[in-house]
Amino acid sequence: MSDPDLAQRALTAARSEPRLGPGFHPSLIEVDDGGVLTVEAEVDSLAQKKLALERMAAVPGVAGVVDRLRVRQGAPVSDDGLLDQLRRLFSEDPDFAHLRLVQTEAGRTRLARDVPEPAGELELEVRGGVAILNGSAPSLTCKRLAGVLAWRVAGVTDVVNGMAVEPPEEDAPILIEEAVRLALEKDREFDASQIRVGVRNTTVRLTGLVRSEAARAAAEADAWAVLGVDEVLDEIEVRA
Repeated sequence: MSDPDLAQRALTAARSEPRLGPGFHPSLIEVDDGGVLTVEAEVDSLAQKKLALERMAAVPGVAGVVDRLRVRQGAPVSDDGLLDQLRRLFSEDPDFAHLRLVQTEAGRTRLARDVPEPAGELELEVRGGVAILNGSAPSLTCKRLAGVLAWRVAGVTDVVNGMAVEPPEEDAPILIEEAVRLALEKDREFDASQIRVGVRNTTVRLTGLVRSEAARAAAEADAWAVLGVDEVLDEIEVRA
């Protein structure tokens, strides 16, 4: 039988996070006999999604979390439309020019772009608004950047990044920092040279200057989109 008390404690923990609060109302939250929590809900941002999962996973008795949180979007975009956007995005980005591109649509997989002597392969699929990335990346930074770019596609409600890193690479805060810096540099909303990045464990601290609140929000969103980041301390100043 499920444990409704544990589910309630997990919900209370999520609502204790200021970015979520009492307005966080999952459509499904339940715990199985093994202590695995399943939560289904729509949230307003990736920051809210990550923070909710972290708060609930930390509740004593929760053995794991099945993540069905989706980021709320505006006008819906078809899976075919999202897949087309993702294919164009990665086809045109020079940081992925060394990867073979494969796409899966309606259960059928086909080669979208071949390259001579590929350093890896990026397999693209979209299911119900969720961008699914598989294949192999030559580095953790490449894998992380793929996830960041997928999150930037309007209409994507979640990103599942299952890319393997070949050869395997041991993670470290310096690699998270490298990925955050690269994500900021690829964002045209602000001058990335004016933003400083610090990483401690899985927490990113952003400082520096931007010209608008929109630019500040974009920089923070870039940091949240990096795989492995659990907290972002946004101390960027806005000066027009």
